[in-house]
Amino acid sequence: MTGLAPFHIAFPVDDLAAARHFYGTIIGCPEGRSDADWIDFNLFGHQIVAHRVDTPRRVAGHNPVDGHAVPVPHFGVVLPPAEWQALAERLVAHGVAFVIEPHTRFPGQPGEQSAMFFLDPAGNALEFKAFADLGQLFAT
Repeated sequence: MTGLAPFHIAFPVDDLAAARHFYGTIIGCPEGRSDADWIDFNLFGHQIVAHRVDTPRRVAGHNPVDGHAVPVPHFGVVLPPAEWQALAERLVAHGVAFVIEPHTRFPGQPGEQSAMFFLDPAGNALEFKAFADLGQLFAT
């Protein structure tokens, strides 16, 4: 396979209708296959699957990163800057509460990036980020 391979992640939710609205309507993920207890979504070319469980996973803790308490665990996607900005505006328009507001971290340093954190309705933490220079993704 050439290029970046899509990742797959399955995560717990306690309300499939809420997950369908959040991921499909608010984030804008096209829906794939589904069943009574799960839904596939296309998250910017990656396959994520919301699985219904009785008790969803909650944020286990936080780690300090550049002056912010980053929720752990979390998942998300690195987007081009224009797509990141459009997503941030879409989330604001839908009234999504941010755990960490959209901002630029590590300014002027290797790995400078725009980042934002928020929770889905089941309490799963998501991070979306963008690099002006994608070559800085793994900069030290």
